[in-house]
Amino acid sequence: MQVPVYRIDGTETGRMIELPEAVFGIEPHDHAIYLDVKAYLANQRQGTHKTKKRSEVRGGGRKPWRQKGTGRARQGSIRAPHWVGGGRVFGPVPRDYRQEVNRKVKRLARLSALSYKARSGAIRVVEDFDFEVPKTRRFVELLRNLGLEGQKVLLLTPATQPNLYKSGRNLPKVQVLEAPKVTTYDILNAQVLVFEESAVNRLVEVLGGVAPAEAA
Repeated sequence: MQVPVYRIDGTETGRMIELPEAVFGIEPHDHAIYLDVKAYLANQRQGTHKTKKRSEVRGGGRKPWRQKGTGRARQGSIRAPHWVGGGRVFGPVPRDYRQEVNRKVKRLARLSALSYKARSGAIRVVEDFDFEVPKTRRFVELLRNLGLEGQKVLLLTPATQPNLYKSGRNLPKVQVLEAPKVTTYDILNAQVLVFEESAVNRLVEVLGGVAPAEAA
């Protein structure tokens, strides 16, 4: 699959880049995607939730009234679960939600997600660029030039680019990531993937494919 390479002003360079079929053109495996995304979301949970049991709530040490003779139901503590302010029955306790996914499954899931995006035409490639200083306005101009304003965009860079990251972090629908660190969830959560030209090569190397050749 070949896609055009754009400049940051939105014009085409006249060059095409080949997206390897082994990375961007496989038959997507939906179950692998499901497993990887489920594990990713589970691993984001802190697991610090906690409620107090009957024995942990302060007070309630004295019997509220005598056992017999009052005409009311017998009670042993005002901190029993059925009392307002009482302990919680079977409430949440701290736990680890972490799930592990086989490395081959994670790779297959990412390849499947990339293939879905390529199949739907949701991949753009721009020449390598960087900002001298962080500037959100320039990032907005870039999106406008590429016709992506208002869409959820994931910009993938070949390496850490602090100025680009800082320029995009205030935009609610924009995420900037290093290509080797992108997850299946990140890919699927974006409407459009924007690659810096060398980020395509970097991602293909990480996923075990052959680096794409530039087409004439």
